[in-house]
Amino acid sequence: MMRRMLTPPSAIEALLFASGEPIEKKQLAKLLGIKDAELKIALRALIEQLAGHGVSIIESANEIEMRTSPEASAIVKKLRESELSRDLGKASLETLSVIAYGTGTTRGEIDWVRGVNSSASIRTLLMRGLIEGREDERDKRRIQYSLTTEALAHLGIARAEDLPRASELTASAQAVIMEEENEVL
Repeated sequence: MMRRMLTPPSAIEALLFASGEPIEKKQLAKLLGIKDAELKIALRALIEQLAGHGVSIIESANEIEMRTSPEASAIVKKLRESELSRDLGKASLETLSVIAYGTGTTRGEIDWVRGVNSSASIRTLLMRGLIEGREDERDKRRIQYSLTTEALAHLGIARAEDLPRASELTASAQAVIMEEENEVL
């Protein structure tokens, strides 16, 4: 079976799609083995091919990126809103709790406390803007997660230190239990 060679515009499209992030023009030309002038021509052809499609090419002075087209923004917004409007779920709430009560909690620590892999929950919380990740100062290979101001506002507190502590929760739970027992009697 004979393989068809991709045209430069199709090759650019494939590389941008696979990358999922901006690519420098110089790197793109190098990957394709073409000169800057040829890249410019191939880019114009690709932009024309994508006219009226759901994706378009965003071009800065030095970089190129494939994004959803402005015309698709309303439908893409609906998709994002539907993803974000769903309840967090037990796993994500557990993960959020571990991060909330920790100080710069790493994924390994979250997994250890929960006893399962927390990657999907962390991704969900990051997408919703409830947590943020920063490089661990002690080990640059790890990310430390903490609550965002959005999460604090959602929880109705000004600082993480305002979260109820275990002793406070236990006292509150005992008060509720006693109150319910008194109502039964």
